[in-house]
Amino acid sequence: MLDLRGLDDLAQRLTALLPPGAGAASEDLRKAFRATLEAGIARLDLVTREEFDVQRAVLLKTREKLESLERQLAEIEARLASRPSN
Repeated sequence: MLDLRGLDDLAQRLTALLPPGAGAASEDLRKAFRATLEAGIARLDLVTREEFDVQRAVLLKTREKLESLERQLAEIEARLASRPSN
């Protein structure tokens, strides 16, 4: 899950920009700011750092396997090329 504590801070800063006379509406606006920021981030389809790291590890392992298979294929091709043809 994403850490949304920064949204509270940003919503609080936006609320601080309101005119001093906003009074009771400022808390409602702060909540609205936070909800709008949350909705915007949700639409970005972000992944957590943990999910990113897991996928990175999977990709690294896949790349290593691909390189190993490419080496094996090159060895097989070299052996086939060195065989005398009939």
